[in-house]
Amino acid sequence: MNSPLDAQFGIGHEHVFLGEGHEKNERKTWAVIALCGVMMIIEIVGGSVFGSLALVADGLHMSTHASAMLIAALAYTFARKHAKDRRFVFGTGKLGDLAGFTSAIILAMIALLIGYEAVGRFLAPIPIRFGEAIPIAVLGLVVNIVSAWLLSGSDHHGHGHAHSHDHDGPSEEHHEHAEEVQRIVTASGALTLSIFEDGVPPVFRIRTESPSARLPPASVTVTTERADGSRQVFAFKQGAGDFLESARQIPEPHAFKAVIELPDEKHAVEFAEHEHHDGHSVDTRDHNIRAAYIHVIADAAVSALAIVGLLLAKTFGWLWMDPLAGIVGAFVIANWSYGLIRVTGAILVDISPDEAVADKIRAAVETAGDTLVDLHVWRLGPGHLGAVVSVVSSAPTHGPAFYHSILQRLHGLSHITVEVHQRQMAA
Repeated sequence: MNSPLDAQFGIGHEHVFLGEGHEKNERKTWAVIALCGVMMIIEIVGGSVFGSLALVADGLHMSTHASAMLIAALAYTFARKHAKDRRFVFGTGKLGDLAGFTSAIILAMIALLIGYEAVGRFLAPIPIRFGEAIPIAVLGLVVNIVSAWLLSGSDHHGHGHAHSHDHDGPSEEHHEHAEEVQRIVTASGALTLSIFEDGVPPVFRIRTESPSARLPPASVTVTTERADGSRQVFAFKQGAGDFLESARQIPEPHAFKAVIELPDEKHAVEFAEHEHHDGHSVDTRDHNIRAAYIHVIADAAVSALAIVGLLLAKTFGWLWMDPLAGIVGAFVIANWSYGLIRVTGAILVDISPDEAVADKIRAAVETAGDTLVDLHVWRLGPGHLGAVVSVVSSAPTHGPAFYHSILQRLHGLSHITVEVHQRQMAA
């Protein structure tokens, strides 16, 4: 049985950093493989029976399509089955990124092959059997549309982190979390003390309900008293509005007694930590399902361009339209492939994925009065980040447990390693 100390330091926890929709996406990918497999058999068998080389060729193309999907499906299955395998030091969450990177390389090779074939047909046009080619292209488009529908509903459309920016929304007062606002009745009127952190580091804000009861910034202080006995005093300055704002940030966690001192009186209120988001969301995109989706959409784009090219070639005799459509499709696929390689490659070599989280860690350390000497933040899987934090502190109470309690509340930070060195005081 784990002790409270184990829970405090994250000892003994499982390193399962899979995406939220992992099993659902796994089922979707296997369903697309089944669809492609059935169509592949129908086309190859039908082409062989009816003597259609074009149908057999499209069936073989469908087999490469199914093979690419198989990479994604096997990655899902392997990652799920080995999610608790201790040989994977930081879990199997990045296997999806590896599969996505591999699929992106395959897409790039397909783009090169399509481009090579298109250039060859420009230089040496060949007769086109429109009666077979057009129906096959339509069939391929239908299969790809169905495959895209099966893979839809996942977070693979975005191009960055999901941030919430409400530029035309409600006023500042409504952004403050209701559970973090305390109303205090004083001799000169009521006021509110709140913790404000909408897009900024957390600070105290004080508002008086009566304009005539405005407080000079120098006349008020707030002292926080935490469960471990530590205290912190906050002075105030005039904010950019009808409120006073603390001159320093409030370190996490936001669970403490706050004593507000006014010119002639004191009041104590309690703040409890609540689950809330800080306006920033960690990247939860599953690049494995995203790669599968791009593969399907790329194939659908090529089929659509092929249909347009074939129809124009048949109607107006423009045989060059077919290879031109191929070249356009190759460029589209290459562009998508490059974007996917760039994103997944950065994850695989552990490029820092989220500067916002790094900034919040840095702010938490500096707000506590300590020095951050080393910081590493990296992606463990969709929606999961790991961090190694090294701190130099002169406060004896600021050990690893102190920083674990602060940092574990940052959204998306799933694995934290903290190293604290005590600063030697001069004799």
